[in-house]
Amino acid sequence: MSRKVVISKTAEKKLNDLFDYLIKKWSVSVKKEFVEKLDASISIIQNQPEIFPESKKGKGLRKCVVTKQTILYYRFTSKRINIVTLFDSRRDPKRLEKEV
Repeated sequence: MSRKVVISKTAEKKLNDLFDYLIKKWSVSVKKEFVEKLDASISIIQNQPEIFPESKKGKGLRKCVVTKQTILYYRFTSKRINIVTLFDSRRDPKRLEKEV
């Protein structure tokens, strides 16, 4: 069963910031590759939300490693996937606690 994907304001801002960074520091093609990986990850989550491990950061929170630098955190119900945030794994993990 495919669920509706809802992106939080925090995740949306982080995603836009990441897109800007990828274009400025790398290239449009690098951004495109990332978007393809992100879309593939979200597709898997929509169809099999329990496939990724639960995070210790919050109840019902799961984490999906999109790239070795980017982790997507989400929660789900029978009808929705709620993307809570995206996290840069190179940053201080304590910053994540403020976002979830």
